Amino acid sequence: MAALARLVIVGFVVLTVIYISLSLYSRAVRRGKLETWWEEEGRPGDRDTYVREGLQDYDHSLRRKLILGVYVVPCLVVGVIIYFVNFH
Repeated sequence: MAALARLVIVGFVVLTVIYISLSLYSRAVRRGKLETWWEEEGRPGDRDTYVREGLQDYDHSLRRKLILGVYVVPCLVVGVIIYFVNFH
C-alpha cells in the first residue's frame, strides 16, 4: 500500500510540473501569435489590450482545457495496465 501511495504522490507531482510547463509554453505561443496577428492586421487599437483580450479568449478555449489531459491520460493508462496485469 505504501508503494501505491508513493506512486500516486510522485506521479501527481510529476504531472503537475508537466502541466504547469505545458500550460505556460502554450500561453507563450498564443501570446506570440497574437502579437504577430496584431502587426499583420495593421495594428488595430492598442497592442496590450489586443493581446490581453486574446489571452482571455484563450483562457476559455478548448485547447486550454485539453491540457488537463496531462492528468487524465496517464491515470487511465496506469489503471488499464493494473487491471490487465491483475485480472486477466
